Amino acid sequence: MSRRQRALTRYYIAAGVGGLAVGVHTTQFAIRDPRIGLFEPVLKLAAEEMDRADRRAWKPLIRIGGICVGRQAVRERVSSKIFALQRWLLSLGRR
Repeated sequence: MSRRQRALTRYYIAAGVGGLAVGVHTTQFAIRDPRIGLFEPVLKLAAEEMDRADRRAWKPLIRIGGICVGRQAVRERVSSKIFALQRWLLSLGRR
């Protein structure tokens, strides 16, 4: 997973995006399942690649994370802060 996810993240950065949104698409809801355990690893990987890009860029990337509602939102918001995400998109749907 990590090799492909890193390649995808680097592709978007090389394409000149102004920022990245991580864990916001409905197809990514499964990563929030504690049995799967991918939410924090995906955030960490994206943060590492954005940090790497920011060291070479004249303007830092905007960092956006997806969060769900309720107690889960609090946990995800804390995780997002740990990995220096700056904005959040709230999903009102079910995971």
